[in-house]
Amino acid sequence: MKRRIIALLLLLVFAVLSFSACGKKEESGGLLADIKKRGYIIVGTEGTWSPYTYHDENDNLVGFEVEVAKYIADYLGVDVHYTETAWSSIFAALDAGQIDIVVNSVAYTDERAEKYDFSIPYNYSQYAFMTLVENDDINSLEDVKGRIAANDPTSNIGKFAEAAGVEFDEVKETAQAFSEIRNGRAEVMFSTLVGLADYFKQHPEDQDDFKVIIASDPAPTGFVPVLKGNEDLVAEIDKALEQAKKDGTLSKLALKYFDVDTTQG
Repeated sequence: MKRRIIALLLLLVFAVLSFSACGKKEESGGLLADIKKRGYIIVGTEGTWSPYTYHDENDNLVGFEVEVAKYIADYLGVDVHYTETAWSSIFAALDAGQIDIVVNSVAYTDERAEKYDFSIPYNYSQYAFMTLVENDDINSLEDVKGRIAANDPTSNIGKFAEAAGVEFDEVKETAQAFSEIRNGRAEVMFSTLVGLADYFKQHPEDQDDFKVIIASDPAPTGFVPVLKGNEDLVAEIDKALEQAKKDGTLSKLALKYFDVDTTQG
């Protein structure tokens, strides 16, 4: 009799613990479940980096990254809410849960991988820098060591510039960087080759005064970071990006904004 009572008590305890665990699992659900429940995904992006993420003449948020984020949201079956954030604050917003993901040409680094899981790459970039045409001392990446770069040192491009040995005149926008070089506070400004081409396309008056020097081979620099512990969301984002590659959407968006397909590497 005692053995039966003990066995029944153990079964009862096991049942209670199992029910409790299931309840907690259903209650938490993870970030993907939260997104689907609320009906929208919150995407962090800069909004000041043409042609990746910027405002058009009607002040609408547009750009390659903006449309990639919209595609991911559509795949998940939810709306998309954009939160425009300066690059220097964008990961803090992700850490604080103010945004769900970042879609802003984020590069993978080992340091970031300690806190975030990354999607598959969806875009590739080639770094370049510009300086005044009259600056005969700067003609290659080796020539920028010790020079002052008008860049945000916390950005992917800033880190690339730092590795090349520059010092920084911290700026947040491309137009400001051009101004800093004109007035002598800086000598170079690093960007993507696409970003510089787009700037000169919009400001043809500057083309004769500046020269562009390619600084790298194409490399994958477009990943979607998500806080660790949300593998199901990363898996769904990967599926969305795979579909966007397969149906040609990514290539079409690159051609639309960059005039060249940057999604193939």
